[in-house]
Amino acid sequence: MKKVLAAGCISFVFFIACSKNEPANQEQIQTTQAHYDTTAIDSFSAGATSVDIVRQIRMSSQKYQDSLKEAIKIEQEEKRIEAELEKENKKKQEEEKKLKAKENTAVSNPVTQ
Repeated sequence: MKKVLAAGCISFVFFIACSKNEPANQEQIQTTQAHYDTTAIDSFSAGATSVDIVRQIRMSSQKYQDSLKEAIKIEQEEKRIEAELEKENKKKQEEEKKLKAKENTAVSNPVTQ
């Protein structure tokens, strides 16, 4: 009987000791969140992207932007060259018209000696 009573007292003490657990400090739990190198909350989710992959995407998009800028520069240079050629052609045509006009006036009004 003493053993049963002793076992009961011990179990009662354990029951009381375990029931007095204090809740963990919520502020401490929130401040100790780990910072992962992924853009998604769950690194195993379908939308998770590694920081290295994001950097590669940014670099490739930067290369793409640079190639677009280079293409625009080339296009502008071509337009500038075409504009200069058009100006030269217009000047040549005007000079030819002036020469033809001079020839026509010279043929219609011959100089007699």
